[in-house]
Amino acid sequence: MQTAGGIGIANLPNQRHKIVTKKGTDFTVMVVGESGLGKTTFINTLFTTTLMEPKDPSKRAKKQMEKTVDISVTKAELEEKMFKVNLSIVDTPGFGDYVDNTDCWAPVVDFIENQYESYLRQEQQPSRKSIVDMRVHACLYFIRPTGQTLKPQDVQAMKEIGSRVNLIPVIAKADTLSPTVLKAFKRRVMEVVSAQGINIYTAPIESEDEGTTVRNRDIMAALPFAIIGSTDDVKTSDGRVVKGRNYPWGVAEVENDQHCDFKKLRSLLIRTHMLDLISTTEEVHYDRYRSTQMKTRKFGEPKPKKGDNKAFKQEEEALRKRFTEQVKLEENRFRQWEQSLISERDRLNKDLESEHNHVKQLESEIDSLQTASSPKQFFKR
Repeated sequence: MQTAGGIGIANLPNQRHKIVTKKGTDFTVMVVGESGLGKTTFINTLFTTTLMEPKDPSKRAKKQMEKTVDISVTKAELEEKMFKVNLSIVDTPGFGDYVDNTDCWAPVVDFIENQYESYLRQEQQPSRKSIVDMRVHACLYFIRPTGQTLKPQDVQAMKEIGSRVNLIPVIAKADTLSPTVLKAFKRRVMEVVSAQGINIYTAPIESEDEGTTVRNRDIMAALPFAIIGSTDDVKTSDGRVVKGRNYPWGVAEVENDQHCDFKKLRSLLIRTHMLDLISTTEEVHYDRYRSTQMKTRKFGEPKPKKGDNKAFKQEEEALRKRFTEQVKLEENRFRQWEQSLISERDRLNKDLESEHNHVKQLESEIDSLQTASSPKQFFKR
């Protein structure tokens, strides 16, 4: 049924746009990778403002001695053309910085699941007007530009993280590799991702608009994104002032597609696929977590606590070792005391036996004297 002038159903998108514009949205980005890969610089470059303060090298060295992975959250409110985004940046200082990086991904996975759990518990409350949504919508995994392939640590971490969140692999400091080496490195990384079954974010490509489809294919063909981060203005040889890094051979430009994939990654995160990242988090990753928890827990029941936290494991192992050493020390003391008692008992038994023998000897002497002095001997013929 259709009327000539319409009844106004076509205005629903406009109404929805007004509601969303007024409410804004929550968007959380997590950056994971070893120290020194430019995660802080990249975030500040991406949002064209200083959201994260650069790390103090002395504190970074001290942090490495602690051998723990921290979770640091930076919040900001961004506004553009009357639309607000409640942005949260989650950093992971200490990730992969030690000789033994076994389960270094555990605190990252715990944080992601804890946000799902927090949202799930808030959904189950009678009042749901002011739900705090800190679910991670995109995780940028920074890969060290070795020019070789992914390290076993990277493979395991990406497997665990990619199964819980939209994982986007990023090659850091792309300006340290030549174009030929970088191209080969990207190919090898994607081969490992495919061979190991690592789940990475795949944006929708097909669209009714041919131009959009071509753009989406161009973006996804750039995986893993090779990026350059810089908040400095530098002057090129042709007189342009751009964000980039100045080298003796020239300028590495941040927003030049010939130099890196920064613009493509920015487009994916903010300009073209932010809504899809949010929707995928809601409809795929969070829904999977929610379904799994509802199958194993009663309504309102808290999530069972895990005992596999690496920091707790190390502390528990240290306590167990100290307890074992203390028990061994006390056992040694007890054995020494027991041995001392046995030695003292043997000495006393020997002294007692000696005294007993001496008594017997005295008794024999007494008997001999009594026999010698008996009157019968005088009448015996």
